[in-house]
Amino acid sequence: MSMGFVGVRTGESSIRRIFPVWAEILRLPTRELTGFDLPIDAARDDYRDVITRIAHDPQIPGALITSHKTGVYRSAADLFDEIDPDAERFGEISSLSKKDGKLTGRAFDPITAGLAMEEFIPPDHFRGTGGELLCLGAGSAGTAIIWYLAHRADMPRRIFCTDRSTSRLTALRAMLRRERVRVHVDTVPVTGPVDGLIELLPPGSMVVNATGMGKDTPGSPISETCEFPSGCLVWEINYQGTLDFLATARARQAADDLTVVDGWRYFVHGWAKVIADVFDVGLTGEQIRQLSDAAVAVR
Repeated sequence: MSMGFVGVRTGESSIRRIFPVWAEILRLPTRELTGFDLPIDAARDDYRDVITRIAHDPQIPGALITSHKTGVYRSAADLFDEIDPDAERFGEISSLSKKDGKLTGRAFDPITAGLAMEEFIPPDHFRGTGGELLCLGAGSAGTAIIWYLAHRADMPRRIFCTDRSTSRLTALRAMLRRERVRVHVDTVPVTGPVDGLIELLPPGSMVVNATGMGKDTPGSPISETCEFPSGCLVWEINYQGTLDFLATARARQAADDLTVVDGWRYFVHGWAKVIADVFDVGLTGEQIRQLSDAAVAVR
């Protein structure tokens, strides 16, 4: 038996070293991962082939999907027996599980993004600073982040989202209208560095790199000379790769009085939630702490 992992370069992920340790802590029935690698924007038939292979393999009880959440939903949602409301709302699938003979797809990004953000966003931060949100990337992670912050009691004064894909921006706007989100979100198509947008933000704003640049694709959405408004929260949702965006933010951390956070805890929450779904185990706050500590030790 093994757990599935659908990604871009699954063999290079830190989870390869971390999962066996977590499996022992949670007493899972396997310590093995089976990777399924697909290129970004894979063909429809490739997505369907991977989901079919996982669905028909009795030795794989479920899988985590990363980087391909929207692709799997768009190309293979009909192969699932059940899709949860968040998967339908956001048009993505991050967790595949098999229970009672049914193949189920779920979307956990809105939950795991919220858990990660609440660890570094101070209470009443946006109300106290008048800060805004600039989310770089309108894919599954960016959409989940915007959704969560738009429903937070202390929400950003204004929300902006950029993306190189007009279709992703269109899908984001359509979802927000459909769900009657009360915060206005400005969507901005971009083709290069967004330094100018960042420099226009008020102090205390939040800037998120949810583009995948620096992990799945090379480069950064900002230049090396980008400066941030004072007191910004800067979140790179990835934790491995070249992480050029993160390096630029850290170089400006002292000068701009920034809070700079990488995607490590997002990674922990994301995997923990899917593992709990696949193997039907409960997770306590103490167990999350144990998993995080154990992961750091072998990272």
